[in-house]
Amino acid sequence: MSYLQKHAFLDQLISKPPQSDLGIIVVIPTYNEPDLIASLRALHRCGKPNCSVEVIVVINDGEHSEDAVKQQNAKTYEAAQKWSFEKSGIQIKYFPIYIQNLPKKHAGVGLARKIGMDEAVRRFEMLNRNGVITSFDADSTCAPNYFQEIHAHFDQHEKCDACSIHYEHPITGGGTQDRYTAIVLYELHLRYYINALKYAGFRQAVQTVGSAIAVKSKAYQQQGGMNKRKAGEDFYFIHKFTPLGTFKELKSTTVFPSPRVSNRVPFGTGKAVGEILGNAQIYDTYNPASFDLLKTFIYLVPELYTKDFSALSNQIPSEIIPFLEEQQFESTLLEIKTNSTDAASFGKRFYRWFNAFRVMKLLHFLRDKHFENVGVGEAARWLIGELQDQEVSERADVVDMLVWFRELDKGEGNI
Repeated sequence: MSYLQKHAFLDQLISKPPQSDLGIIVVIPTYNEPDLIASLRALHRCGKPNCSVEVIVVINDGEHSEDAVKQQNAKTYEAAQKWSFEKSGIQIKYFPIYIQNLPKKHAGVGLARKIGMDEAVRRFEMLNRNGVITSFDADSTCAPNYFQEIHAHFDQHEKCDACSIHYEHPITGGGTQDRYTAIVLYELHLRYYINALKYAGFRQAVQTVGSAIAVKSKAYQQQGGMNKRKAGEDFYFIHKFTPLGTFKELKSTTVFPSPRVSNRVPFGTGKAVGEILGNAQIYDTYNPASFDLLKTFIYLVPELYTKDFSALSNQIPSEIIPFLEEQQFESTLLEIKTNSTDAASFGKRFYRWFNAFRVMKLLHFLRDKHFENVGVGEAARWLIGELQDQEVSERADVVDMLVWFRELDKGEGNI
């Protein structure tokens, strides 16, 4: 049974056949969004790759959505149809879709992304092509080389199934300074967290931003497609790929997600910005001590292949032992070792178990039992000092530190 027969939420939505050279499809979930055209305009201004492009806009609401949301969606759909009529051409075509009254149980950003990405699969299957599906947002913009760099990336890395794309929230412009300060703190937290995981040696440390993802159609199908989560769908989707060794980071172009406040999802950027604004511009993050303990544990992982857990238990940090016991680690480790033919296969199996979600659970455990969160500025200052092996100047503020992490994440030298 094909992926679409087994997993598609809806039947075919676009009747017009795809261009024969279709290579990239952008999917944009859209809910109560007055500024969609700004995102479409950013995509339209991009340099065109050596293939044609489609943009599928999934305007959606649920059976429980307020009338004001549905009225805005209707306006957005009308504007998107007008844009499609005026701007669609040979190289890029726009397909706005309005899906109304989705069931309350599933309605949300995950389902909207899934509907669009599944339709992208359907388009590529018509051509028997393993094209690229990118996930974007209705309030995001991008660098002018967005399409060209995505096309070049997958052309140059044939074994790459999926990638995250470098992102930067706007931190200057027409908004209020309070809002920009809030987004600086939140993005600094995101970059501190991922780089602290890398510092600890964790293999699957990548950014998971829904507007900055690209995936090959065949791989998308093989991994069961997008989930229907109402929030965090991007985290769970990306981490289907990180244990496989076929995931990369695309650093040569940039997505610019919106820094605005939003209550459309229970957590994420919009929610965090609102909380920071309401909390006197304070934002806490994981204590550096937790990452030092994680680093000690990960350093011992190769030895777990040849030694019993009991033989290493006195070297594993005592703060982590109760968590491992909760996770039935000893029996899990035995099962992993039994099914591993060598150290390399053991490592792969081990990190399928000790994945990004379980690492986050460990950090939450350490936070709740041992190490309280600290201010993100303090944490970032510590990590930068560790990475560059020298103390960070006290004059460096959170903006300076965010810029340092952005440069590090783009691979533009050390900080």
